[in-house]
Amino acid sequence: MGSPLRLQVVPDAATGVVEAAWAAVVDEFEATEQALSRFRATSEVHRLRLAGGRSTAPSRRLVAALAAADRARRVTEGRFEVRVLQDLERLGSMPLAIPAGMSEPGNRPDPAAPILRGTGRRGAIEVPVAVDFGGIGKGLALRWAARRAARVLDGRPFLIEAGGDLVGGGRPGPHGWRIGVENPRATTDAGERPAVVVELRPSGGAIATSSLRRARWLSPDGQAVHHLIDPRTGEPGGDGLLAVTVAGPDPAWAEVWSKSLFLEGRRAIADLARARGLAAWWVTEDGAVEMTPGARLMTLWVAAED
Repeated sequence: MGSPLRLQVVPDAATGVVEAAWAAVVDEFEATEQALSRFRATSEVHRLRLAGGRSTAPSRRLVAALAAADRARRVTEGRFEVRVLQDLERLGSMPLAIPAGMSEPGNRPDPAAPILRGTGRRGAIEVPVAVDFGGIGKGLALRWAARRAARVLDGRPFLIEAGGDLVGGGRPGPHGWRIGVENPRATTDAGERPAVVVELRPSGGAIATSSLRRARWLSPDGQAVHHLIDPRTGEPGGDGLLAVTVAGPDPAWAEVWSKSLFLEGRRAIADLARARGLAAWWVTEDGAVEMTPGARLMTLWVAAED
């Protein structure tokens, strides 16, 4: 998924237990990558696309991911959408070659139409429009990896990080897990102060960030673009924002809302985040750090206020 992966466990865990937990985390991420990645020619989702969006024997992971993405589309009222792959490719993000002459639907899917058609886990499925799982794929991998790690670690506190998105379980000490959120204006990966430091609930939780720091490029017509596509326009969204972070009980839903809020742009993000009762932080193009009331309760330090 293009992300470094890390597992932290409290010091009293035996070496063998930690190694077993790490093996479970790596295995879960590898299996999810093989099912959902658009960057692998052998992945199930890529093979599904080459087969015209039809599969007679889809994996449990693929069906679960499609169902989760469809629910996210409905809950966010169309702000979150995985059917943006053709827009990404039109803008120049094409890691895998598509056979010449391959016929696909137009770029604009019907926002009211379900992503997945078929009979579910035990039967054939149809996915009429090509999908890019992106952040929700990583969020689901974190969800599934955390469940397996929790079983292996048997109640010991742990934290799993995948490229800045995290899920934690339990309390590592007198406080919850304390997390530094990356400053999207940082010029290097080391030695930079975070934009904000937050503390997860004592029982654990998740944090996800949608950011412009890395995934930017020039489109075929020379325009500066990024990977956070607004399904309502087919173009990169998030006017006035550099990054949005959301905390919540589940990493996949934190991913969904971080992207959905980002696409609202600076003018509308606060209203949507507060209306949904989200703990959210965002960094504007001028470097200001803003947040919702729920986020302020979890905030230990803010760069702009130091």
